[in-house]
Amino acid sequence: MMRYVAAIAVMAVLLLFSVGKISAGNSADSILVTGRDTIKYRYTPYEFPDSAVMAAAIDSVSAKKKPNFIRRIINYFAESSVDKSFDKKIDFSFVLGPSYSAETNFSLGVLAAGLYRIDKTNRDLPASDISIYATASVIGFYKVGVEGNNIFKDNRDRLSYQVSFQSQPTYFWGLGYEAAMTNERTKYISNKYQFEVKYLHRMFRNTYAGVLLNFDYAYSGKRLGKPAYIGDYKSHYSATGLSLILEYDSRDFIPNPYKGVYVSVQGMIRPKAFGSAGSTTWTVKAIADYYQKLWKGGVLALDLYGEFNSAGTPWTFYAQMGGSQRMRGYYEGRFSDLNVIMVQAELRQRIWRRIGMTFWGGAGNIFHGFSAFDWGHTMPNYGVGLRWEFKNRVNVRFDYGMGGKVQGKLINGFLVSVNEAF
Repeated sequence: MMRYVAAIAVMAVLLLFSVGKISAGNSADSILVTGRDTIKYRYTPYEFPDSAVMAAAIDSVSAKKKPNFIRRIINYFAESSVDKSFDKKIDFSFVLGPSYSAETNFSLGVLAAGLYRIDKTNRDLPASDISIYATASVIGFYKVGVEGNNIFKDNRDRLSYQVSFQSQPTYFWGLGYEAAMTNERTKYISNKYQFEVKYLHRMFRNTYAGVLLNFDYAYSGKRLGKPAYIGDYKSHYSATGLSLILEYDSRDFIPNPYKGVYVSVQGMIRPKAFGSAGSTTWTVKAIADYYQKLWKGGVLALDLYGEFNSAGTPWTFYAQMGGSQRMRGYYEGRFSDLNVIMVQAELRQRIWRRIGMTFWGGAGNIFHGFSAFDWGHTMPNYGVGLRWEFKNRVNVRFDYGMGGKVQGKLINGFLVSVNEAF
């Protein structure tokens, strides 16, 4: 009996001693002697966490719960506008969505836009960019391609590239200003393969010289409703061009400049031996752009563009008005001739967070030769656009453009595209 009483007493003393040790926050070897029994023991005190630690643990468990589908989409696009190109090899973002233009009608496309830096030590350099895209429309149009700008260390060298293939049912009014204004439209399927690579080396501050190599193949198919509209030209042509380029470029970011000047002069020759034109032809392109911050979130952008082709240039390579960059709202290819001059001014304003708006006005003139230039053939262009910053300084844009009257109807068109028009 005494042995059981002694054991109970030892357990009680141990419990009291442990509580005392726990409250003291101390651990050590201890010896307890009772009667003839000697007990040596070691213990580790247990500390109850405070409320802050408990709250953190609860938050950690909650964070492991996956957000719902809608929340994940919101979080994805919220993070996509942050420039991570300094921390990652390449910062890719993906978007799937609808688009529209007068030429392609409603389309569904997927875009992968990436930013990266070869020189991660110089934070003053613009990021390199790459875009991979594919789109298809309800009228049978489809296009796949990749394009980008590669900025090398210290911005001494640049490499730009573009590869694409498209098939597009399109309308055609003929060649020249008079045809666009008076002819009835016909329809055909335009197939185009395009490859272009441009290399530039910095000669002086912001001044570059380089070369460009491109290959174009255009095929109108067998469905040209009115073959007389192209005269003696063939329905398909291929050409390989080699260009010399001189550029001045102080833009802070190529796809969406906030400030700087860009001037480019390009002279291209298409040798007869490397194409199906039947003769050697040449093209001169000149671009002058200016960007200036006006106030918080406001940028003024000015653009002057000229393209001049030699006689004998195939009709599939003629200069054109319309499209997603210049004379927006005009049906691309309706106004087509050997030469074109276009000018536009655009006000770009950030409205709220990643949302912005633009307003622009401009004009364009196509002509067969300088002796045939007519100021009366100048067509106006103006419009309004909405911008959403899909990725850091990479915008998805929604533009509605308008122009002059043709055959009694006001020219207008809506389009969805990526990156600024110029």
